[in-house]
Amino acid sequence: MKRKTGQDKAVATQWRPATQAVRGGTARSEWGETSEAIFLTSGYAYDCAGDAAARFAGEQQGMTYSRLQNPTVEMLEKRIALLEGAEAARCMASGMAAMTAALLCQLSAGDHLVGAKAAFGSCRWLTDSLLPRFGIETTVVDGRDTAAWEAAVRPNTKVFFFETPANPTLDICDIAAICDIAKKHGITTVVDNAFASPALQRPMEFGADVVAYSATKMMDGQGRVLAGAVAGREEFIENTLLAFTRNTGPTLSAFNAWVVLKGLETLDLRVKRQSENALKVASFLQTRVPKALYPGLASHPQHDLAMKQMAAGGNIIAIFLDGGRKQAHGLLDAMELVDISNNLGDSRSLMTHPASTTHASLSDEVKADMGITEGMLRLSVGLEDPDDVIEDFDRALKTVGL
Repeated sequence: MKRKTGQDKAVATQWRPATQAVRGGTARSEWGETSEAIFLTSGYAYDCAGDAAARFAGEQQGMTYSRLQNPTVEMLEKRIALLEGAEAARCMASGMAAMTAALLCQLSAGDHLVGAKAAFGSCRWLTDSLLPRFGIETTVVDGRDTAAWEAAVRPNTKVFFFETPANPTLDICDIAAICDIAKKHGITTVVDNAFASPALQRPMEFGADVVAYSATKMMDGQGRVLAGAVAGREEFIENTLLAFTRNTGPTLSAFNAWVVLKGLETLDLRVKRQSENALKVASFLQTRVPKALYPGLASHPQHDLAMKQMAAGGNIIAIFLDGGRKQAHGLLDAMELVDISNNLGDSRSLMTHPASTTHASLSDEVKADMGITEGMLRLSVGLEDPDDVIEDFDRALKTVGL
């Protein structure tokens, strides 16, 4: 590959996703390094004052300040855009920085947002608590009910915001149907695709305008760094999102960008294997616990829709126990191989109790409405041999009477 072949859209867009994940966006320096370089710099020097003025005026290409541009971060942005099938992308310091920016960059006082009720706890805080402080009205609907999205539309509705599969209940939203409603009313759709990653699901192929990520999850996939990304049309990224990120500073570090670039090289392999592992573990769990939800199982109430939108079921399983928090915590404590952790999408299998961790800040009423019970556990299946994970569960389940 030549020095800047990876940044040549005419070439890189013709590559298949696995190739894009390894080579997309790469720009080699004059040294010809094979691995992407890390540019650990806060600023950039200019050959003359006129160059500095021209860059700040947008008349000359080049870097100005790493809060706005960095060569390593730019490589990651171009790679994510390729994987997502988007015209452009911007990377940020965390998934929540990306979610916040994707919404606030386009909403103003007097606007209205419709969001799905099943979402990550901090995303619900955005829609339920933060946006109303700035005079932005919000309506929360059951994301699975397509008619509910239509019914919630108001003259001032500007954004539909949802996650599918949803965290942690694994609700599946019909991306195409919801996006069709949005387009009919001139509404922008923002889809949180962190659970699936572009390796399993590309929402823009179903009509989504903007796709947001916690790249901490599957994209890094090894529990090392925080990162976030927003992908969409170039006009939105450059003219709507960029001004917000330039002036508020949710900047991704060059080192973290480099780590995620390395993670993306194995994304296709990891996601496929983790989905296979999760299907095997979920098949076991549904025979041993009162309820186990996994999009790849025929027993999932929206299995057909999930498989229409996703290449595989992903690596997340929702487990429901009848014994409430005591039994759920007891199972967590009895596990020897699976870690207790609120992270997900790692190469290691991780499990958490959402009601007391990721969604603890929500009221009991909101948790109940979302379907988060005291006996619910969220399992992120990793790359271990699935039989070892199953044996760990088999032993631990017996200790809590299952």
